[in-house]
Amino acid sequence: MENTNLDELKKRYAEIQEKHGLPGFQEMNEEFGIEKADIEKFDILIREIRKYVIDKVLNYMRFIEGILNPSNSPMFIFSVVKALESGDKERLTEIYKKFSKIELDLIEIDLKFSEEKEASFIKNTYSDWKEVQTELLDILGKIKANWDKEAVKGDKSFIR
Repeated sequence: MENTNLDELKKRYAEIQEKHGLPGFQEMNEEFGIEKADIEKFDILIREIRKYVIDKVLNYMRFIEGILNPSNSPMFIFSVVKALESGDKERLTEIYKKFSKIELDLIEIDLKFSEEKEASFIKNTYSDWKEVQTELLDILGKIKANWDKEAVKGDKSFIR
């Protein structure tokens, strides 16, 4: 049976979901790809789930960081910055602040394990992610809409 790992993962997740009021397996899997967790390689499932959650958040945090402070970023980021509409940088700054708070919370729970704090972190981060996801999709839509607009002649801004 090739789905044995996934079935066992779902079973064990359902137990901690019920105990701590976590989002459903399907929602967590769609957002954070938790189905990749190999239950044979860890003992504390909730900590493993938290790792998948934070990986995604930190990836987006680093992307936003590159947009807000593009000095050493790849050329692609300069094109993104150029396609931003006014006000979008402020929105990205607020998202970045939220992600920074999540990272601080991560450091705290990473220093001393607590199942309850892990669960609280997952719930809060899931909620924050759903809120931020809508903002990011809106900003991305604006970037894509502005992506092919030609630069004004003589404009010495970044190459696209």
